[in-house]
Amino acid sequence: MRVPRVAGPVRLDRANGVTLGGAGEPADAQRLCARAPEACLDRGPMRPRIRHGHCTRIGMGERGLRVLLMSREESRASILEEGLRETGCAEVVRAREMRSLLRRIADENPDVVFVDLGAPLREELEQTFEVSRHARRPIAVFVDHSVPEAIPAAVQAGIGAYVIDGLRKERVSAILALAVSRFHALNKLLEELQRARQALEERKVVERAKGILMKDRALTEEQAYALLRKTAMNANRRLADVAQSLITAAGLLR
Repeated sequence: MRVPRVAGPVRLDRANGVTLGGAGEPADAQRLCARAPEACLDRGPMRPRIRHGHCTRIGMGERGLRVLLMSREESRASILEEGLRETGCAEVVRAREMRSLLRRIADENPDVVFVDLGAPLREELEQTFEVSRHARRPIAVFVDHSVPEAIPAAVQAGIGAYVIDGLRKERVSAILALAVSRFHALNKLLEELQRARQALEERKVVERAKGILMKDRALTEEQAYALLRKTAMNANRRLADVAQSLITAAGLLR
């Protein structure tokens, strides 16, 4: 099964043009946070969306999105917060410390995260990308300038919108919508990848079980498969589960 790639994060240029970063492999969103296991945020898929110009959350009627905004500068944070409120977001929670961002995400449980780094240090960018790998949230990052290697790193980390010199109130709505849509695209890709991996593993299990039947009962490949399928249907079980049970039983008898 061929799994499609998802294009990179959104980049807004000085002329208000919107372009997409280069394609790349996404980071594994299921990866656990080894340094703070209790702060790992795999709480099931978050499904925010933008509808009719307002921040809404699927399954929650017209309740607006909850946004965690991290910025050290009050003036920049105010611009972003005003833009978010004009978009219709119900609640904007402020944070100032980058070091505790993952913890704040765990505590506040926001739908979307905005990170304003201004003129970031390399370690701040790396920390932001690390947060994105674990947070399972749409994340938009704002910087005044960037280095070439930051764009592919943002792609790999799953950043939804990487905005360079684009901190404008009137852009917030579009940036929010893009970050959310990129998050959904990445989630869809990961689900497809997981299904492809599971199908491959199950096929290997079935092939191994067929081999056991062919050897022990002198069956052809077609007969072995038919026997596995009939057993699964009679027991109302999945073919892969019946095959795994056969493999386990054969191992115990040896």
